[in-house]
Amino acid sequence: MFYRENGQFKTTYQSDQQIFGVKQDRIAIIALIAFAFIGVPLLADEYLFRAILVPFLILSLAAIGVNILVGYCGQISLGSGAFMAVGAYMAYNVFMRVEDVPLIVALLSGGFFAMVAGIIFGIPSLRVKGLYLAVATLAAQFFFDWLFVRVKWFTLDSPAGTAEVSNLSVFGWQIASPLDKYLFVLGFVVVFALLAKNLVRGPIGREWMAIRDMDVAASVIGIRPMYAKLTAFAVSSFIIGVAGALWAFIHLGSWEPLSFDINRSFQLLFIVIIGGLGSIMGCFFGAAFIVIIPIALNQLLPWFGSLFGVEISTAMVGHAEFMIFGALIVWFLIKEPHGLAKYWSMARHKLRLWPFPH
Repeated sequence: MFYRENGQFKTTYQSDQQIFGVKQDRIAIIALIAFAFIGVPLLADEYLFRAILVPFLILSLAAIGVNILVGYCGQISLGSGAFMAVGAYMAYNVFMRVEDVPLIVALLSGGFFAMVAGIIFGIPSLRVKGLYLAVATLAAQFFFDWLFVRVKWFTLDSPAGTAEVSNLSVFGWQIASPLDKYLFVLGFVVVFALLAKNLVRGPIGREWMAIRDMDVAASVIGIRPMYAKLTAFAVSSFIIGVAGALWAFIHLGSWEPLSFDINRSFQLLFIVIIGGLGSIMGCFFGAAFIVIIPIALNQLLPWFGSLFGVEISTAMVGHAEFMIFGALIVWFLIKEPHGLAKYWSMARHKLRLWPFPH
């Protein structure tokens, strides 16, 4: 009876178009956000903020961008790491070269330049799709890897080829401690997640999903494939670019192009696959899985080996991590293509029927 929708009538168009149509969902989301802003800072320590929560939030934001393109519009992309790099380096240049520019403006400018790059490399999607489009976006990854290594202008002619920021502040708020960084990133993630949820359930989101399901039929009913695909690339790249700027400015502080190599692109794609294609909530599930599993393996595998007198090295733990991720991706693609988000949906359905399951 806890999750029943009985008695929740939609009497206005506005109430029918709410993001969370069920009252219990609205209460749960408000409680979750309140706990994230108030409860977590009271319970978590510095290590938890630095090693788990901040990376989890930023990767979740980047995964939302990838999911808009891959999950909602059906355009395969292997260049997500490159667009994160564009966001990071362009935000860095705006922040360092423009006098007294606000931090938030610099971060959003990184997203803008990443959006421009995404549109340029999304143009091939008008002619090719599937594996061929994946190769075209992979070209963006290699191109920007080369660009940021060879062109010293992007790092302000740094001899070491690295970029570094410090003394970050917003309206007098110094973003220095792990708690400050967590709260700053959390604010970005909440805003962008709500915006993304509104987009995918609106007219443009329905166009993306129509292109994903059958682009020929979509064009027949009046949807413009060029507009739908390029807007998906634009919105996706903008969000990924902002996530890249946050990753560089807030999480790393000092970085080089290898921080956004091809492995980052694959990591984001794995997050979307494991979390669930076409699901905003799935991005958070997948990011949590990707962040927590390596830490858990580093702790559990040596302990498990010691029970049998076997010493498990750090290198072996790294190899086991790759094997487990690979096996899980294959398992999800075969058994549950909608990822962890599908299990969340099934749990909600069970709650609707409880305590009288059919």
